[in-house]
Amino acid sequence: MSTHAQNAHSGVLGMLKKIVSSESFSGIFLFLCAVLAMIIANSPLGDMYRALWHFHWGFSWGSTPIELSMEHWINDVLMSFFFLVVGLEIKYELIYGALASFKKAAFPVLAAVGGMVVPGLIYYVLNAGTPSENGFGIPMATDIAFALGVMLMLGSRVPVALKVFLVTLAVADDLGAIIVIAIFYTTNLQLEYLGAAVAILVLLVILGKLGVRSLVPYLVLGVPLWLAVHACGVHATIAAVALAFTIPAGSKLAVADYFKKSAHDIKEMQDEDKNRDRDILSDDQAHTVAHLIKHSQQVQSPMVRLQHALHPWSSYFIMPLFAFANAGVEIGDSVRFDVDNILLGIACGLIIGKPVGIFLATFLCEKLGIAERPDGVSWIDILGAGMLAGIGFTMSIFVTMLAFKGLDPSIMQESIDLAKLTILCSSLTAGILGALFLIFESKFTKH
Repeated sequence: MSTHAQNAHSGVLGMLKKIVSSESFSGIFLFLCAVLAMIIANSPLGDMYRALWHFHWGFSWGSTPIELSMEHWINDVLMSFFFLVVGLEIKYELIYGALASFKKAAFPVLAAVGGMVVPGLIYYVLNAGTPSENGFGIPMATDIAFALGVMLMLGSRVPVALKVFLVTLAVADDLGAIIVIAIFYTTNLQLEYLGAAVAILVLLVILGKLGVRSLVPYLVLGVPLWLAVHACGVHATIAAVALAFTIPAGSKLAVADYFKKSAHDIKEMQDEDKNRDRDILSDDQAHTVAHLIKHSQQVQSPMVRLQHALHPWSSYFIMPLFAFANAGVEIGDSVRFDVDNILLGIACGLIIGKPVGIFLATFLCEKLGIAERPDGVSWIDILGAGMLAGIGFTMSIFVTMLAFKGLDPSIMQESIDLAKLTILCSSLTAGILGALFLIFESKFTKH
């Protein structure tokens, strides 16, 4: 290969690596997987696509067979890892981030509350008294990957403070969605299994109090916790969030002590190396390196370490796979647009309810002196961020699968398909409107 070709090849690879590593790419990839699912579902491969997700497979746990469809393996098992990451992110924000103090948290948290209550009310009012009224939680959610991805693509047109506000709002929104799932989408509560889940959680908390910083016991106990929560009637992904809150945030070794120990060890290695000619570590130096590795592990927060380890899997595998498995709605005679007011409830909730709820909640909280707007964020900015928060997608589809599963089988799939299609179209509309709004605002407003 010529030098020019090699440079071109490395240039292309470098560009692709830069694109994939960008924060906005996970949202773009998620969208592409959803579009691909729609294309395949409405192609000659549609029957194979639908049959794939209903294929059952599993294994035996002792004498207990565990067998689920591919759809349930993704929605119940893999998505538990997604919710584990969400739980870790929420815990981080509550301890160290924007939710760590009332002053910091009040404004975005109240924005999230407004952005959940208003869409939920819109949906419920439009569907009250119908079999579909239980879907009020669908337009409450915000997809942080999509919403932040759109905002990051706008670059300098959006003030940094607004990006921080949207991220914090989305984290608080995730916490709200988890509470809604736990309270409103729990069926046939089995108290004996709930007791087992509580007992395991108590054991996990005790491990944290005893100073256990290894992730192994927490993750091992996470398996029976998931099984107990799944069996008790609460959706199993709540087990992942509960597990996340038990993962220790503090490190075993203080940062200042780590610097002292590391500096001492490195100095010893350097002093010994002055009298040696070989370009290889001595036994003492190898022993010192082992100490450095041990100290480097001890100074890391188990919570942050697990979050960083799982985040790429969540962003580039679990969420895209979930989108690919659930977004493939066959558009045709099978889609009934007149099932109650599902279409109007979700569309109005996400496109109108989200920005209106967020704007009204923040406006009132500032006027009442409860909290103040972040510096550098205007009311127009808040409205634009509210529009982007109308991108529900992942969480909205997830809630859909819970909200309608108790319906009569004759209308259940019709309701789910209509809800999914409406979520996709409404999220796309909200994203486009929000992006255009912020672009035009940046042309007329100087931050």
